[in-house]
Amino acid sequence: MRTPIIAGNWKMYKTVAEATALVEALLPQLQPLNSVQRVLCPPFTALATVARLVQGSGIGAGAQNMSWEKEGAFTGEISPLMIKELAQYVIIGHSERRQFFGETDETVNRKVHAALAYGLTPIVAVGENLAQNEAGETVAFVSGQVRRGLAGLTPQQAQGLIVAYEPIWAIGTGRAATGDDANRIIGRAVRDTLAEMFGRAVADAIRIQYGGSVKPGNIAEFVAQPEIDGALVGGASLKADDFAAIVRQTAEAKRKA
Repeated sequence: MRTPIIAGNWKMYKTVAEATALVEALLPQLQPLNSVQRVLCPPFTALATVARLVQGSGIGAGAQNMSWEKEGAFTGEISPLMIKELAQYVIIGHSERRQFFGETDETVNRKVHAALAYGLTPIVAVGENLAQNEAGETVAFVSGQVRRGLAGLTPQQAQGLIVAYEPIWAIGTGRAATGDDANRIIGRAVRDTLAEMFGRAVADAIRIQYGGSVKPGNIAEFVAQPEIDGALVGGASLKADDFAAIVRQTAEAKRKA
């Protein structure tokens, strides 16, 4: 059985002081839930603080983005070499990065290769918009994102990544996909595509998260599905009790599976 993983994407929220308070509230609730991998992805300004606070707790730290370059004259960028000092994970290709900052499948692919080269675990986000969903284009579109974003990886490299399926129309809208729909799309568009690229055994070992308006009230519906191995959580990760409840319910659902 794949180990479930719940990652909190704090986006552009939390000062260093606020991040410290949130982690201090989370630690006693999250530490006993070690059957689930737990990852906190704060903004860069708080990453060093969060990494220090979770050290030795079994909880991972992640960045929300990174450059594919090791170093150089790239004002405002953060390299995998810098992230490696602080974190174990990095979110790559989130829809907000694609929508607002011009990221493409090709830049996602460069970042995935760089992350793996520096021993980071990439959480690679894919997902369709509402028009594509309503036109019945979801499977073809998401499968294409997976193919282009992970192009050139070996099966051994692919085993070291996580995919997050996040339908864009569900992110921050309160309108989540159903568990059945998410399971079907993840199975067909993501896992079957991974199997074509890297072989069925590797595809079956890769963890795939759902993301998009995940909260304590609906997480059990998603993680009870056989293809879904956890969640990439946005707004609910900013509240200690909500995020802890999501992790707790994930642990319970997978224990019953």
